[in-house]
Amino acid sequence: MTNHHLPANPHSRRSRTPVHPHIPAAIASFVKNNTVFCIAVLAAVITGILVPPDAEYLSYFDFKTLTCLFCVLAVVCALRNIRFFTCLARGIVKRFSNLRSAATALIIITFVGSMLIANDMALLTFLPLGYLVLTETHKEKHMAFVFIMQNIAANLGGMLTPFGNPQNLYLYSYFDIPTGEFTAIMAPPFCAAVALILICCLALPRETLTLSYGDEIVLPKKRTAGYLVLFALSIVIVFRVIPYWLGLIVIPLCLFFADRDALKKVDYPLLGTFCAFFIFSGNMARIPAVRALFSALLEQNTMLFSALSCQVISNVPTAILLSQFTDNYRALLYGVNIGGAGTLIASLASLITFREYAKHNPGKTKSYLLLFSALNFGFLAVLMVFCQVVCL
Repeated sequence: MTNHHLPANPHSRRSRTPVHPHIPAAIASFVKNNTVFCIAVLAAVITGILVPPDAEYLSYFDFKTLTCLFCVLAVVCALRNIRFFTCLARGIVKRFSNLRSAATALIIITFVGSMLIANDMALLTFLPLGYLVLTETHKEKHMAFVFIMQNIAANLGGMLTPFGNPQNLYLYSYFDIPTGEFTAIMAPPFCAAVALILICCLALPRETLTLSYGDEIVLPKKRTAGYLVLFALSIVIVFRVIPYWLGLIVIPLCLFFADRDALKKVDYPLLGTFCAFFIFSGNMARIPAVRALFSALLEQNTMLFSALSCQVISNVPTAILLSQFTDNYRALLYGVNIGGAGTLIASLASLITFREYAKHNPGKTKSYLLLFSALNFGFLAVLMVFCQVVCL
């Protein structure tokens, strides 16, 4: 006889509990938006199997680079929250009245912005302004070209300063390069990039524009002044004027009371990507066969090999990895900066631009990728030849 009064299996209800429907979607969204971070973590885990964790792992991390990057990102987020950069960009763009001059201004703003606030933050700040200008003047058909040129400007404009590109900040710190020498090394390809970008801007027509920005922006004077002081402090830390740990105390503490939201908006996956690639590159350097292969390839042509490596694993991990196998930081700097042009994954910043364009133009990504590849590989080829002939 069936006993209807038997107690239910305590595990049966738990086993039938469905997974929350939003969890898989959230995971998929995170992976999609942070693909490079996930790949970096996977690479770190795989190499961690080959080189089991030990005390030497702590020596992999460049804590100064991580601190400097965090401080710059945090202050820039605070400035963005008060719309400082949007206000600054609007004031410049309002001075121009046709498509070519306005788009060139946007591209140059992005170019200069990458020198000061890093390439990815420059794009996150100025791509929305480019979208606003083009949509309010009904020039959406030029959006792909303008976005791509802003992307190229961000990647190449940041090469002049140690904090303009994340890979620069790492190499500047890792090799302890004097600031004057760093600038002297990167000045020739920087000037060549400026010339190429201005030439490409001539492709835009001189169509009359009437720009309308809507609401007026009024910057809070005290907060603006305070954030600019913190930004100056973060730059001073990069240039080794004061100890980096001081910034790690002062800047988060000030923002905790002034703008906690800025601390929440910091690109932590980017910091995590650095940490994961520190582990990956540190482990790779401890594998004898890998060390021998990379050392041999870099001896042949450091710039060429590093630029090609960027096309496959992006410029930041390339800088971290290859710095373990060569002391030729001059050629390595050329390779990982110029190598940011090329494929969509050659630079983290390029993925940001593609994501922003696809959000506004979901059915036009194929034509965007074709134009992106043509322009980027064109810049890559010309700058590679320039550096090989003029700089090395």
